[in-house]
Amino acid sequence: MASGGWPWRRCCSWRPAARSPGPGSPGRAGPPRTPSAADAGAQGTGRKGLRMSQMSYFNFVKSLTSAFLHRYSMSRFHHTTLAVCCCSKTQSGEKYTDPFKLGWRDLNGLYEDIRKELLISTTELKEMSEYYFDGKGKAFRPIIVVLMARACNIHHNNSRDVQASQRSIALIAEMIHTASLVHDDVIDDASSRRGKHTVNKIWGEQKAVLAGDLILSAASIALARIGNTTVISILTQVIEDLVRGEFLQLGSKENENERFAHYLEKTFKKTASLIANSCKAVSVLGCPDPVVHEIAYQYGKNVGIAFQLIDDVLDFTSCSDQMGKPTSADLKLGLATGPVLFACQQFPEMNAMIMRRFSLPGDVDRARQYVLQSDGVQQTTYLAQRYCHEAVREISKLRPSPERDALIQLSEIVLTRDK
Repeated sequence: MASGGWPWRRCCSWRPAARSPGPGSPGRAGPPRTPSAADAGAQGTGRKGLRMSQMSYFNFVKSLTSAFLHRYSMSRFHHTTLAVCCCSKTQSGEKYTDPFKLGWRDLNGLYEDIRKELLISTTELKEMSEYYFDGKGKAFRPIIVVLMARACNIHHNNSRDVQASQRSIALIAEMIHTASLVHDDVIDDASSRRGKHTVNKIWGEQKAVLAGDLILSAASIALARIGNTTVISILTQVIEDLVRGEFLQLGSKENENERFAHYLEKTFKKTASLIANSCKAVSVLGCPDPVVHEIAYQYGKNVGIAFQLIDDVLDFTSCSDQMGKPTSADLKLGLATGPVLFACQQFPEMNAMIMRRFSLPGDVDRARQYVLQSDGVQQTTYLAQRYCHEAVREISKLRPSPERDALIQLSEIVLTRDK
């Protein structure tokens, strides 16, 4: 994570259809279903959500954002649905505590413990592998993991302790995330990350790939040491999703109606899967109830997707100094994110630019102007709000606790961050 900012990975995706139910159903990263959206578009199929054969996926997303706007204006969302965030008391009745301060109680020595896991004797490789574990980030993923662990433990047996194995999941999540950043920067030929030069720019691409591999291998060893086969299977899925998400990002869809589904699938796999499955892993370690496991997974999935949607918005609305990396980076990489896809509905001439991945001179600047002249940023923000609303709905099913309320607070932080 950037000094003064959060390092969030580029667009991501959801689970394969073969493993998941239809859009809006638990376990899939399709836009969360609302009664108004379903009532307006369901065709009596018996499946949740809309019949994809009768409505394009993009229009499905548009209908959800419109339904959300109708039912929850921004003011209503911030002041009622997430009212806990604006009060001096949490829903549990205990004194309000900042979620990061609350989470860090269990994360003292986080980066020191990660460096111990690396166990590297070669000086250069050690320096490369530890480069991003400098303690300057907000550690958003580990914070979510330990808060979820406490929330699930309290829900199950009123235990306020975080198990050693659950804390290990927080370390492993941060290690997997950081390894993926190192690899992504090689693929994207990125020159800055978290306000400083990337590993590949300092040490070269070949050594950067090896450093990422080493971090990932250390995370795998730490995961095996936990000794829970279910948890190992859950987090192994994250690594598969990261690879599949990167392959999805390398491709594109000619059919306009398939582009948004492709984009959201990438968004789940490259960002939300790690958060969702890490939350599920700590719930498995702390509670035997599959219902709680699904709550944890759905919260992580929806917050993860929302975070990436906002990250894609900030790529158009923030300056490089705020982000700790160049803005308009996605366009320069040839990627059409949410703001671009929404803008394309108002400016069809963007279709040609999307298909050639903004490769002609002037494409990036023109596309950026189209986005800023359209409602693409607003529509993407509304969609992120919808995902956060779903995350709040899920986590609110757990027994009230400061940790549960902190997770609700985090969903607003995702929406209101400016870097």
